[in-house]
Amino acid sequence: IFGDNVEDQMGSGRYLAFYLIAGVVAGLVHTAFSPNSNIPTVGASGAIAGVLGAYFILFPRARVTTFIPLFFLPWFIDVPAIVFIGIWFLSQLSQGLLSLGAIGDFGGIAFWAHVGGFLFGLLLVRAFVERPRAPRLWIPDDRSSG
Repeated sequence: IFGDNVEDQMGSGRYLAFYLIAGVVAGLVHTAFSPNSNIPTVGASGAIAGVLGAYFILFPRARVTTFIPLFFLPWFIDVPAIVFIGIWFLSQLSQGLLSLGAIGDFGGIAFWAHVGGFLFGLLLVRAFVERPRAPRLWIPDDRSSG
């Protein structure tokens, strides 16, 4: 839902670099906030959080169809991306803050990796977006008419 749109804005090569760097930054942030964690962090959620941060900046008014379980009835609503992703980020941040005071590991989820990846995407997305190229004008060369 999010990645292909961000990739369209960046181009495949820049998107790959963005994704990999977001994953590394997310891992570093997680390590900084959980240096004594005994649980190995394996996964791509920090890099995906970076993509969410980029989407938040690039497509804030896009609509995200969201499933809300209402007892046994499925309920689908369209929510602006800025609201959907904003709520997700606030939940990650609050869980990360709660984990700071917890003894031991907090559910095995790297909340600070999510926060770090998201902030990377939010702050550095513009550095990876392809800029439109100015059209080149063709100017005839007088030397060729000779």
